[in-house]
Amino acid sequence: MKKEFTINNDRFKLFISEARLKKRISQLAKKISKDYKGSIPIFIGVLNGSFIFFSDLVRQLSIDCEVDFLKLSSYGDAKISSGNIKMLKELNCQIEGRDIIIVEDIVDSGLSIDFIKNLIHKQNPKTLKVVTLLLKKDVARINFSIDYVGFKIPSYFVVGYGLDYAQRIRHLRAIYKLAENK
Repeated sequence: MKKEFTINNDRFKLFISEARLKKRISQLAKKISKDYKGSIPIFIGVLNGSFIFFSDLVRQLSIDCEVDFLKLSSYGDAKISSGNIKMLKELNCQIEGRDIIIVEDIVDSGLSIDFIKNLIHKQNPKTLKVVTLLLKKDVARINFSIDYVGFKIPSYFVVGYGLDYAQRIRHLRAIYKLAENK
């Protein structure tokens, strides 16, 4: 596993190892499986960033589930969200009366997850919860709690394990942070 690398003249260093990711995802899957025993929830992955976390999480579940995806855009190729959210792929599932679990890679400003929750609430789910791999606790401006959190992190720019830098380096097996962050 790489300890650090450079892309676009930015140096990144290892932040969360592959082993730590696997261990924490297994813990999240056990908790979710326990909480939803006897139910068949619909897991909704937020593309593109959540796809690796999403697949690892659902493969660790001990319950049955359905899956669907939606795609939003709020970053483009920038390191900071533009604040403008666009729907690029809509859901194909029936939400009314169902247990819904939104799967996010990272809750940063909270604008995207707030947008998604409002969208899904309009369709009358039985329950609606959120699982995120990363939560930037100091910058998230949300008026609700995130139900399942992998890691609470400072306001670092992070990449790898599905998180991109201008649509690149999602394939890395660990999470890296921009090196100038302490």
